[in-house]
Amino acid sequence: MQMKAKNHLSDIAVSLAGRVAQGARPRTPKIHLIRNGSIDQLLVVNGSRLYEIPTDLATKIDSVVETGDDEALSQILVDIGLEAPLAIDDQPLESPSVHALSLAIAQKCNLGCSYCYAQQGDFGTAAKNMPLETAIEAVDMLLKGVPKGSRVNLAFLGGEPLANRKVLRQTTEYAAKQAEVAGVEIGYSITTNGTLLTEEDGLFFENYGFAVTISLDGVEDVHNRLRPFKSGAGSFEHIMSRVKFLLTLQKKMQVSARVTVTPQNMNLPQTLDYFIAAGFHSVGFSPLLHASNSQNEMTQTDLTEMLAAMISCGLAFEQQVLQGRRYPFLNMVNALRELHRGTHRPYPCGAGAGYLGVSADGDLAACHRFVGDPVGDMGSLKTGIDLKKQNSWLASRHVHHQEPCKSCWARYLCGGGCHHEVIARGRTACDFIRGWLHYTIQAYGRLSELVPDWFQNETSNKERQSLRSEVS
Repeated sequence: MQMKAKNHLSDIAVSLAGRVAQGARPRTPKIHLIRNGSIDQLLVVNGSRLYEIPTDLATKIDSVVETGDDEALSQILVDIGLEAPLAIDDQPLESPSVHALSLAIAQKCNLGCSYCYAQQGDFGTAAKNMPLETAIEAVDMLLKGVPKGSRVNLAFLGGEPLANRKVLRQTTEYAAKQAEVAGVEIGYSITTNGTLLTEEDGLFFENYGFAVTISLDGVEDVHNRLRPFKSGAGSFEHIMSRVKFLLTLQKKMQVSARVTVTPQNMNLPQTLDYFIAAGFHSVGFSPLLHASNSQNEMTQTDLTEMLAAMISCGLAFEQQVLQGRRYPFLNMVNALRELHRGTHRPYPCGAGAGYLGVSADGDLAACHRFVGDPVGDMGSLKTGIDLKKQNSWLASRHVHHQEPCKSCWARYLCGGGCHHEVIARGRTACDFIRGWLHYTIQAYGRLSELVPDWFQNETSNKERQSLRSEVS
């Protein structure tokens, strides 16, 4: 019976995806209409303000948008009291303070994932570990001058960060002591392939309240094809046996699964249900848009298929929430939170601004994905942030300077897309992103009407998330 229900949702999602894609197309940079049957919604792009509107008004706006009469559309917004001063202008961020660092604590890895942005962990150089002295310098930089009562984040990535376990633990212990002295709250996260996890690691992460993200690309056979050991042997069973103990803890710590979506692992509903049943706190999907060797990159056709799969997961989420059940589909939860909050931003994330990556050698990068890439060079721990490079980056990456973002209704929700992927491959995912946002706005309208308490609970008890979730 459950399988039939899932298949039914998938069939609905495939049909719905086509209508969503059509409805999501950019028609005007000022507003976006979501015609949803009984509930018509209007997104005013300036300020990311979302309203339910009467059907007759929606029809009137629809007609004006079709004519391309920008002045008439502006007059309608004035008439209904929705015209407002610009919330975002052309002024970029300048020399922002850093509140999050990710340390490439081990530029080495024991897996042979063909699509790895870090070129199988070493970022195209000799495999290396970050010395403790470098990690301590990074912590000191993160905490320097931070006002009391503030919160900062320290993330450990690689390669495989647990290949440098001793330095990871010593750095965490040092950061905790220094943050306490400074009166600063500090959050920790790690993204790991899970192959080296021990029960002792689990207890350590629980003690310090880590957000732990495990990279898993599907159920056993699919994962093993995409993320084998360098010997070619499958890694799935080994990882799940190592993660099992961590999943039994999860009081201060939270353990999430992150799935990189390629053309080879598109059964997202099956993957989502499997990892939720296994006990992961949340499960999120991210399409592979750029690989260092171009293998397994998603095409437009693949992204169309992925949108249908994501909508299928979203429909299952709606169904579970309406029945009062927790269903931790991270992409959906994050999208609904952002819409409820009215997120409005000129950048897609904190890369190059409040968030920087640190290489094993102590070089600073715009984010963890730019480690070793001169395009994202931001200075070093020894010389400090190169403010000229940082401010030039922030000026050039502002969404108002991106094409075709300036004419897209989703620009302040999307922020222009992942810098690393856009610079390397262009804007291949715009239709997918708009489609997903269009669907989640529809879902927001339904759920805010039927289960408003869900949003109240989510905003008052926001679940901790990994640095990866916050900044990418």
